[in-house]
Amino acid sequence: MQTAADYVADLAAFIAASPSSYHAAAEAARRLDEAGFVRLEETDAWSAAEQRAYVVRDGAIIAWVAPEQASPTTPFRILGAHTDSPGFKLKPKPTTGSHGWLQAGVEVYGGPLLNSWLDRELELAGRLVTADGREVLVRTGPFLRIPQLAIHLDRDANNGLTLDRQRHTQPVYGVGDRSEADLLGHLAGLVGLSGDEVVGYDILTADTAAPARFGLDDALFAAGRMDNLTSVFAGLHALLGAAHEPSADHVSVLAAFDHEELGSETRSGASGPFLDDILTRVGATLGASASQRLQAYAASWCLSADAGHSVHPNFPEKHDPANQPVAGRGPLLKINANQRYATDAHGAALWARSCAAAGVPYQEFVSNNTVPCGSTIGPLTATRLGIRTVDVGVPLLSMHSARELAHVDDLHGLAAAVGAFFAG
Repeated sequence: MQTAADYVADLAAFIAASPSSYHAAAEAARRLDEAGFVRLEETDAWSAAEQRAYVVRDGAIIAWVAPEQASPTTPFRILGAHTDSPGFKLKPKPTTGSHGWLQAGVEVYGGPLLNSWLDRELELAGRLVTADGREVLVRTGPFLRIPQLAIHLDRDANNGLTLDRQRHTQPVYGVGDRSEADLLGHLAGLVGLSGDEVVGYDILTADTAAPARFGLDDALFAAGRMDNLTSVFAGLHALLGAAHEPSADHVSVLAAFDHEELGSETRSGASGPFLDDILTRVGATLGASASQRLQAYAASWCLSADAGHSVHPNFPEKHDPANQPVAGRGPLLKINANQRYATDAHGAALWARSCAAAGVPYQEFVSNNTVPCGSTIGPLTATRLGIRTVDVGVPLLSMHSARELAHVDDLHGLAAAVGAFFAG
């Protein structure tokens, strides 16, 4: 296990390389390739010889490490996370503008904290698809900005800022005649294509400020997209560790889904068939019948790892009076009576064992009864597959901001606990 400093530096590099879900899946795949994993295609036949392998489906990736002695009923230990983050997505006919300004037509993606995206240098990142189906990743670097109205023109702005999601969120990227501009052509040119060659695209915004440590003893860490690249990276880090020392008792799996911020109901989301498809095919390479696959599921576990909330010092009334997680005191066990999180008593015991084995403290998170509780992929995975699931994650401040805040020890602690989970 790396030191906390080395781990967080590596996490920062992963976040910087992952401005979109497609880039996150590609960066995870690159690291898996370097570690000797085999990339499998869903259109090909698979064999049991591939004990360390992965599959990419759009902006999602599933990777696994199987023991040599795996049998048809060998259970799975799964770390579930998601690669997408809230922001803005490029619309069709994206070249817009008015009054001499060139603007990008964007649609709100998920539930971003809108005001946090103002006056930041943003980039466009995602995938372009050509007429023959070829997919190319693209990113612009600092390119556009959503400008705020000056206080001189809105004297009441500090008394309450209200943003119209259509009129006030369209970023600027230059000046000139809109009829002569071609935003899609610019993106295509960055990867050696012409605008006419691009017939489809999934392009999103990302904050370009570099991740940074700061504060007393450099104990705090700020970055974009920590919800939920912190969990993706913790799972990836732990899986690479499991590849060096695989457990003989289970197949270790990283399942990083896309579209969680939209509800997960896509082919690459947690409500879709991706995980079941891959586990079924891995089981088939081990000779598992349908009945034996269900036996394996019955003995399996899933850690649904997603960011949670640290108590906010300026808004403590928004938190439960007795359960107030503090940054730096360990990753979270997330609990909800209405099963917005999938944790039950057995799951709590598993998480306690994993954290104890890793030497990591942990904290419980539960919502204030007056504040609606969010949800995760945990209940979706438990419902779809019947696998016992427990919800965990890193406590953050400013969740869904363009730039979120965590404690270095919690980030490192999550990875250590997931490593212990994979170790059995």
